Amino acid sequence: SLSIHLLLQHRKMASHSLTLFSSSSTFAPFSSHQIHSPNLSTVRFPRPINTKPNHHSLRCSVSIEKEVPETERPFTFLRDSDDDSTHSSSVRARFEAMIRAAQDSVCEAIEAVESGPKFKEDVWSRPGGGGGISRVLQDGNVFEKAGVNVSVVYGVMPPEAYRAAKGSASSDQKPGPVPFFAAGVSSVLHPKNPFAPTLHFNYRYFETDAPKDVPGAPRQWWFGGGTDFTPAYIFEDDVKHFHTIQKQACDKFDPSFYPRFKKWCDDYFYIKHRDERRGLGGIFFDDLNDYDQEMLLKFSTECANSVVPAYIPIVEKRKDMEFTEKHKAWQQLRRGRYVEFNLVYDRGTTFGLKTGGRIESILVSLPLSARWEYDHKPEEGTEEWKLLDACINPKEWI
Repeated sequence: SLSIHLLLQHRKMASHSLTLFSSSSTFAPFSSHQIHSPNLSTVRFPRPINTKPNHHSLRCSVSIEKEVPETERPFTFLRDSDDDSTHSSSVRARFEAMIRAAQDSVCEAIEAVESGPKFKEDVWSRPGGGGGISRVLQDGNVFEKAGVNVSVVYGVMPPEAYRAAKGSASSDQKPGPVPFFAAGVSSVLHPKNPFAPTLHFNYRYFETDAPKDVPGAPRQWWFGGGTDFTPAYIFEDDVKHFHTIQKQACDKFDPSFYPRFKKWCDDYFYIKHRDERRGLGGIFFDDLNDYDQEMLLKFSTECANSVVPAYIPIVEKRKDMEFTEKHKAWQQLRRGRYVEFNLVYDRGTTFGLKTGGRIESILVSLPLSARWEYDHKPEEGTEEWKLLDACINPKEWI
């Protein structure tokens, strides 16, 4: 869901995917389709729902061209005519180079752990510029499913979206469609062993150009991203190691980053209908443009480079541990929570499904298998209960 994730994670622009509605109920549908209750033999995921009452939104069309398969990876996905963006010193060019290097390093590390199985790669482009590389390793020796995608996207957003992003357009100003640029890397790694944790990371950069009929309007830009950790069982040394690496990356730039982005992560990956978090957190940030652009580019690079040292040593330690059917069933139940969050709450996923994005990239984050049991509650004091308690009551691990 990378190309859409880049767009919708920006909280000021979350309304792009919504249909206009006014409702006093807690859950208001995004479309006119009814949400039917499933029967006993069939489980259907509901359409995305909004959890904020009395919220007014606009139906906005974001124009993104259909992708075209390619046989080879290009040197760059940037447009030749994109001002000076193809110059090696531009933020767009350096961010693309960074995310492609991050994709390579993570895939190499995963393949080294796998000792045999390799990633399947799909390369695609769009006629008007941009494209992406999707890599998936499925049913390997260690990983049930591992996806690492990069995407560079050019598109056009409507004036309503531009006003939402800019936040200062006057009511009588009616700019035309606004060109935008987005780039990022996104990954979800689901191991087979229930004692090895799932990992998700995403780092992205977004720009809007001035509307064609409002010359001189400033270009808007921001960074977003994060890395989060979702185990089925808690090994405190693992969790502390993971969070320590995140804090070290943050502290190189601002000591306030880690506590701020750790809380943001706990708040974002919240499954409201379960009253619990998806996992044990990490860091998450969005809409960052109130710092120096060069600093934020270096910060995003540092975070992306921290993925392998934060995660791979834990997988190496846990991948061969013996486990029982009970352990596997609990992992599958937690995978169910992962599916629920991604299909119901994740703004990038839900927006992508509604706007015709590349479906295989949008759904690459989902595990091969998951499990739902009726009214399942782990017994208090068990290892399963400890995990659930930590998801309900976020902890400070370091």
